[in-house]
Amino acid sequence: MGLMRTVGGTVASRLARTALARFVLRKAGTKALALLPEGALIPLRRDGLEPTAELDRMREQAPITRLPIPFGVNVWLVTGHAENKQVLADTTSFSNDYTHLGEIIGAQGENPGGLGFADPPDHTRLRKLLTPEFTMRRLARLGPRIDAIVEGCLDRMATSSDPVDLVETFALPIPSLTICELLGVPYADRDEFQRLAVARFDLFSGAGASIGAISESLVYLEGVVKAQRADPGDGLLGMIIREHGDLVDDRELAGLADGILTGGFETTASMLALGALMLLRDPSTSTLLRADPAAIGPFVEELLRYLTVVQVAFPRFARRDLEIAGARISAGDVVVCSLSAANRDTTLVGASPAFDPTRLPTQHMAFGHGAHRCIGAELARMELRAAYPALVRRFPDLRLAIPESTLRFRKTSIVYGVEEIPVTTRPTGPR
Repeated sequence: MGLMRTVGGTVASRLARTALARFVLRKAGTKALALLPEGALIPLRRDGLEPTAELDRMREQAPITRLPIPFGVNVWLVTGHAENKQVLADTTSFSNDYTHLGEIIGAQGENPGGLGFADPPDHTRLRKLLTPEFTMRRLARLGPRIDAIVEGCLDRMATSSDPVDLVETFALPIPSLTICELLGVPYADRDEFQRLAVARFDLFSGAGASIGAISESLVYLEGVVKAQRADPGDGLLGMIIREHGDLVDDRELAGLADGILTGGFETTASMLALGALMLLRDPSTSTLLRADPAAIGPFVEELLRYLTVVQVAFPRFARRDLEIAGARISAGDVVVCSLSAANRDTTLVGASPAFDPTRLPTQHMAFGHGAHRCIGAELARMELRAAYPALVRRFPDLRLAIPESTLRFRKTSIVYGVEEIPVTTRPTGPR
């Protein structure tokens, strides 16, 4: 009886703390994030392009660690490469369902839909609708269009006065135009979608702001879907409506489109910007790309691993009590996978995680892993492989217009990035 009272008291205490946590988060709203201790933000911090040394230390000490989150919410951070793969592949023990997150943060917005916050069988059904359009055979039709988009951006850079902002003129428009081309969304709306995409990933504005940005874009996309339903176009939305119109409603299709637009836009834009910064740091790599077309494949794969712009995967919620690498996780606990930590694990890259453009491709996790692995991974690769060689060929004298130390990087964001990269495109003296 004494043991039963102790166990019962422990369970009751945990339930009480959880209830208190949800009450505090709902009352605090977006201000709740400001109450998080610095230790809880380590997965979202960087030192320039590098994850913080503290994140490396956490992985070396244990591949899974409990974060110091207040309010009685248990959050575990997974930093080991093998442990990341284990969690991300296990849809039986873990759930992605948005309702879990909505309950914890007290979000009042609608479920954003899409693949990221769905579990099987809904996730399986929706992904099957999209998969045919993201095969290399289907994506090949976008190749010439991507090349034209890249060249158009470079043309505008060439006619602009120095300094030119690589983020605004190169990194943002390439994925924005590509995704709009894929979906059939009007390019005239790109500025609004850039704002909404950035807002949902920037935790500085708070969880409520991110949910609001999702809801705002969904309203617009539902209108696009209705228009496509009446007159299906040649893009992905029109294809799904023509081939699977009775299997997906407007709300679900808007959620899928929203996930593709924001996931394919913001992440690739950050990769293009930070990858260009890597080229500015090391002119010898630019020379390599100009001289050897085959060098772009290994370069892009190593860049994806090294930068890992999506720093953490969508949160997982434990469905049952289980143990991973010695950590005892309880049903209802939140598990966050640090993709950036996993991609620096010595089991993946050996003793040195430093950037090496000639490194043989690794089993990096820049696109995640398992059932929720980024469905647009090959499209992103196509954009990166087209953009970087074209940039260094067109502008062999490209260089930063300001000291790198003055660049403004995001401070607390799921998708890491830089605000602007002012460059000169013409010779300005000795290099």
